[in-house]
Amino acid sequence: MPGESPVARFYDQLAADYHLMYADWDASMERQGRALDAVIRAGLGMERAAVLDCSCGIGTQVIALGRRGHRVTGTDISLAAVTRAVREAERRDVALAAAVADMRRLPFADDRFDVVVCADNSLPHLLDAEAVRGALTEMRRVLRDGGLAVVSTRPYDEILAARPASTPPQVSAGPDGGRTVTFQLWHWHDDGEHYDLEHFQLVPDGSDWSVRVRRATYWAVTQRQLTGLALEAGFTEPEWKSSEDTGFFQPVFTARA
Repeated sequence: MPGESPVARFYDQLAADYHLMYADWDASMERQGRALDAVIRAGLGMERAAVLDCSCGIGTQVIALGRRGHRVTGTDISLAAVTRAVREAERRDVALAAAVADMRRLPFADDRFDVVVCADNSLPHLLDAEAVRGALTEMRRVLRDGGLAVVSTRPYDEILAARPASTPPQVSAGPDGGRTVTFQLWHWHDDGEHYDLEHFQLVPDGSDWSVRVRRATYWAVTQRQLTGLALEAGFTEPEWKSSEDTGFFQPVFTARA
């Protein structure tokens, strides 16, 4: 069951605080939605596509795309995240159909969507080629012929050259106007491709700080590896776009069903 997985637990724990990773979550939603909307329009020439976000989290990308006129559906492995996404969509007058689902087992008929989005480094939670290929095969199945997959990951080709041990701290507005500090510690496995992540949030708590720590494991899948797996899953016309090309905060991979 999705709720029993380590990834589901990670995002269940993070869902209430996820927005604190952004200096301004709504402004970030707007920027990300604008960038992904441009990718969809360029790829399909459609102003109002049927979009599935199969790792919707608390709604950052899917709500933004809904606000730009797309017909949006969201799924995620975390019940807490999906519940919050629905609530946040309602607050912003976005009609969001949503369900809890593993991206390797999507609860939809074949040929249902024009676009499937899997953004914000969600796919690398799957830790081997078989699992990633399975998720991409499901994305291909629910896309109509000619539809578009849009995936974003961290720039792992660059990261693998350095294998950093941490991320720089980010400071954002927290509860009651206080500041929240977010950073990550990365512990690389001996294989050099996987790492355990400890996600720290320091939240003001009166005159002290409350420290919240969540843990997850990732596969630092390269662009070449992901491209090959997408081709094996039945996609064509694979293309990587840099952040400079799209305005999105991560490299974006697109492929045609």
